[in-house]
Amino acid sequence: MHLENRMAYWRANLRLVAACLCIWFVCSYGFGVLFVEQLNRIRIGGFQLGFWFAQQGSIYVFVALIFFYAWRMNRIDRKFDVHED
Repeated sequence: MHLENRMAYWRANLRLVAACLCIWFVCSYGFGVLFVEQLNRIRIGGFQLGFWFAQQGSIYVFVALIFFYAWRMNRIDRKFDVHED
């Protein structure tokens, strides 16, 4: 792999990681702490949405982000011809 491709691959990886971390931060800290009062006006299954995000929602988002990251990295690997299969 040429140096230019390595740099492009690394940039694509870092952009993906940064996007995933931003989404997780917004869901865990933003929804669970900063916007909790506004979200608590909405109820899901009898629980306030802000409470739900603080207790469980951010964990679900994190797990979904793990699967999204793996799926997206497989596409990036194929694009830069560094896939494992």
